[in-house]
Amino acid sequence: MNITGNHFIAGREVAPQGNTFQAIAPATSQPLEGVFGDASHADADTALQAADDAFDALRLASVETRATFLETLADEILALGDALLERAHAETALPMARLTGERGRAMGQCKMFAGLLRDGSWAQASIDRAIPDRQPLPKPDVRKVLLPIGPVVVFGASNFPFAIGVVGTDTVCALAAGCPVVVKGHPAHPGTCEMLARAVYAALEKTGLPAGAFSVLYGKGNDIGVTLVKHPLTQAVAFTGSLRGGRALMDVAAARPQPIPFYGEMGSVNPVFVLPRALEQRAGKMAEGYVQSVNMGVGQFCTNPAVVVGLAGDGLKAFVEGAAAEAAKVSPASMLHRGICEAYEAGTAVWHTIDGLKLAGESSTAPQQEATQAPCRIFTTTVDVLENNEELRREVFGPCSIVTECASVEEMLRFARGLEGQLTAAIHGTEEDLREFAPLVRILERKVGRIIFNGFGTGIEPCPSMHHGGPYPAASHSFFTSIGTSAIYRFVRPVCYQGFPDEALPDALKNSGPAGAFRVVDGKLTSAAV
Repeated sequence: MNITGNHFIAGREVAPQGNTFQAIAPATSQPLEGVFGDASHADADTALQAADDAFDALRLASVETRATFLETLADEILALGDALLERAHAETALPMARLTGERGRAMGQCKMFAGLLRDGSWAQASIDRAIPDRQPLPKPDVRKVLLPIGPVVVFGASNFPFAIGVVGTDTVCALAAGCPVVVKGHPAHPGTCEMLARAVYAALEKTGLPAGAFSVLYGKGNDIGVTLVKHPLTQAVAFTGSLRGGRALMDVAAARPQPIPFYGEMGSVNPVFVLPRALEQRAGKMAEGYVQSVNMGVGQFCTNPAVVVGLAGDGLKAFVEGAAAEAAKVSPASMLHRGICEAYEAGTAVWHTIDGLKLAGESSTAPQQEATQAPCRIFTTTVDVLENNEELRREVFGPCSIVTECASVEEMLRFARGLEGQLTAAIHGTEEDLREFAPLVRILERKVGRIIFNGFGTGIEPCPSMHHGGPYPAASHSFFTSIGTSAIYRFVRPVCYQGFPDEALPDALKNSGPAGAFRVVDGKLTSAAV
């Protein structure tokens, strides 16, 4: 497939104008096929106007039509074949095996939301039937359901070109809900974005849905992103990326004449607490798993374990020694793009200047700068140094982490209380450790979105029970997830109907209701018709 570099606006290809750029292969530092350009304000307006025009046709399409679209999209992604994997590999340096698995995840998400739509219970329909002869006043018929909000702008992630990109969870669940989507394509992998955009249009056409329901615009700088967030037709924004970029867009969304929800997933340091009995029993094994997690995807996961906290003693010493030995075995690998690699080197360079922070171990092989490679680096410090240096509590995106020594349980709990919001926290221990450190669990319940026992945050299972979010600054709103079926709730809102005849109600609120869907009728959960 030839890469054109064109924007995709409601099914039309629009040639790039103005400032242009090319994708650069991180492993070779060479430009790749396709010349892309910054979208204009007019392009953004056209895309969002088309999205708004397509809104009614999309949201009023039958559940079966929307579900079939999602399943067809999964087929179209697969139909791109090895060419998609090869382009993504060239643009991101992610291994082919990882990309093959991620493609499967993206396809699985399409099918998961198709199943959610067909079930129907997700819409949370609620019916309170009229009681005309109630005294002293009659009770009206009141019904409520979740409905789509309108055009959604999606900012894809650099580190998941399939699963959190053009066809990622944000896009898929917004379209499932009935919301048109305008994607701001990631400038680090625009060719991959183009190929996936063609898959979306193929699926829309095959299922008779409007092309205006989807657009992809590119931009190397910040201008087009700000324009999309400010546009009055945009009704919500989904973002995955850095705290700096996410906070800037979050403020833009809040400052609009009509403020809109901004759902940002902005990363965290994902602390890992290693408890005494676990250290006594399996310090070496934990160290091995820890370093593997630190280096998963060259450390480019938002759930990367950047801080480990444990009590001083022989167990923690053995853990550090094991982690240092494992780090030395790690071969430097290419990061997603040069900007991320330079930020990683700059961040760890600052760490080297901080008194009380020591390098415990790193990759024994030097990285190749021309291949955008980063080495693994494991540091050690004490909790007071970590608490007194803000630089150590900020995410450095890449394969680095800090093992932190606490002198007492009280110090460990104090550190936990002082944490900012996190996506994840992990506890490694025995069941006896969990009972003894129950206050730690209670603290973490207020600080993080997902608590893992004897595991690490890297590796997310997209499923109904998954919550990928957390208190600010990990995410902009701790109530919502960007992974799993509950992600759809970001793009709907409740609408209440009072006194409407049955035929004028949305299908979910009609007396017959969707077959098999659960609804709350007069306060009781049931799947029966009214």
